[in-house]
Amino acid sequence: MTGTVLVRGARLPQPDGSLSEPLDLHVARGRIAAITRAGTRPGGGTGGTGTGDGGTGPDDAGQDVVGLPDGGHGGTAQDAVGLPDTGRPGDPGTPTLDARGRVALPGFVDAHTHAEAAVFDPDVQLAMLRQGITTVVTGQDGVSFAPSDRATYDWASTYFAAIDGDHPVFTGGSVGDLLTTYHRTVPLNVAYLAPHGTLRYGVLGAAQRAASDEEIAAMVRLLEQALDDGACGLSTGLEYVPAAYADERELVALAKVVAARSLPHVSHMRGYEDRGAEGLAELVRIARASGVATHVSHLHGPAHDLLEHVGAARAEGLDLTYDSYPYLRGCSILSMVSLPTWLPLADAAATVAALRDPALAGRLSDHFAGLTDLWPRITFASVPGMEWAEGLTLPDVAARLGRTAPDTVVEILTTTALRASCVFAQPPTNSPESVRALAGYEGHLAGSDAIYRGGRPHPRGWGAFARFLDEHVRRGSWTWWDAAQHLSARAARRFGLAGRGELVPGAVADLVLVDAGRVRDEATYEQPRTPASGIEDVLVAGVPVLADGALTGETPGRGLRPAP
Repeated sequence: MTGTVLVRGARLPQPDGSLSEPLDLHVARGRIAAITRAGTRPGGGTGGTGTGDGGTGPDDAGQDVVGLPDGGHGGTAQDAVGLPDTGRPGDPGTPTLDARGRVALPGFVDAHTHAEAAVFDPDVQLAMLRQGITTVVTGQDGVSFAPSDRATYDWASTYFAAIDGDHPVFTGGSVGDLLTTYHRTVPLNVAYLAPHGTLRYGVLGAAQRAASDEEIAAMVRLLEQALDDGACGLSTGLEYVPAAYADERELVALAKVVAARSLPHVSHMRGYEDRGAEGLAELVRIARASGVATHVSHLHGPAHDLLEHVGAARAEGLDLTYDSYPYLRGCSILSMVSLPTWLPLADAAATVAALRDPALAGRLSDHFAGLTDLWPRITFASVPGMEWAEGLTLPDVAARLGRTAPDTVVEILTTTALRASCVFAQPPTNSPESVRALAGYEGHLAGSDAIYRGGRPHPRGWGAFARFLDEHVRRGSWTWWDAAQHLSARAARRFGLAGRGELVPGAVADLVLVDAGRVRDEATYEQPRTPASGIEDVLVAGVPVLADGALTGETPGRGLRPAP
């Protein structure tokens, strides 16, 4: 695992929307050392490292497009990617990857995924790499594993059991401890956001109230340490608990901490679709009060209205971006989708007891009466102990149990101790036109919101990035340069992942070869665990991690920290 390779005969996207003629990318010590015309070596001339046809490159003399960097990407290649200091571009015997004219793109950065545990699963690794994903941003929606003592870890892993699953080795500790678990153990890179709900639980437990000044100060200290340990920002999940109980005073205080480090506040808003404008307005107020760069998670809804609000905030000078995925259905835990926040949702045992309490039956019935339009849109994704229900709609399961839809929801939540998840169709305020419009905006990043748990998960974890390429490049208005911006460069900049998101000399050699005529998603709601087509070779830090469509077994991945 030296990170030294010659990628021969690739075509690179150009800012004008065109593709270059075939070029050779010379990778040494995990970074791109030089880019030359196909068949030429750094410094000019042909040699054993390439047999290209001499097509026209950016330098018509056949020299390097740019020479080796002098540290402008944040240190030496060895410092940046931790690979042995062996191999130089053009060395005889350098391993060669023949691109055969495929499009070379910087490794994709999934701006929103729930892979902090799933990334250790080879099937999930294959799902990501077959889409070209080389870095995932985790710690999303305000709930994840760190920082935590054992009690906080147990809470987070229980509450988000149907989303994040169980980490194979981490059972509590610092963000730095968690990031270390990914070092040379997985083929992809993992970045991590400090999750507000986890911070809050560590200070207030499951309390359903606003925090005191002293409690906010304690959360600030936890957040500062998490950032010191390598978190790339702060995430909030304002539809989840305990974040749903936080007021703006608390959120502004925490946002100021990340703003001081030029890192983002990433938020699952308090509402989407018909509540999207209200949710955006709250984030804008927090941004104004704190100066924080703001990123909205999985934005969906009526694009015309939402983009009007986003555009107004950006015109005001606020740094506001968002991610989205190219599907009309969402996925989350059943308790968030169906239960009121007046229940003690941050305490699974207490919530199960409340659901069984006859004294609360009338109040719950009143709540469920407002969800009649939701019930037909729910399909179960993960139902531990009732796996037969996975892939069935709520009405189908209710019919089999001989119960009403609300009673079926209560039965599943109590049986699974709230560990159930579901896929749900978005309301009519969303539309294919809105999904396309949101993906075309200059503030857009790609995020799969992948959840890999259950027998019938959402297909976005296996297909979102390939679907973006198929729908927006092959059959849409993006150029390949646009694709690199949406799927890689913007996220690398947003989360401070220096040296990633571009293919230039000095950049880390996270690289994807795309068959422009074949790339597409294959996963469906009926067969969600189907890998995408058209991406068969991927490098991470110059190491082949996907070759001919299969995992190589190499593990050059690491826990990424933002550049200072």
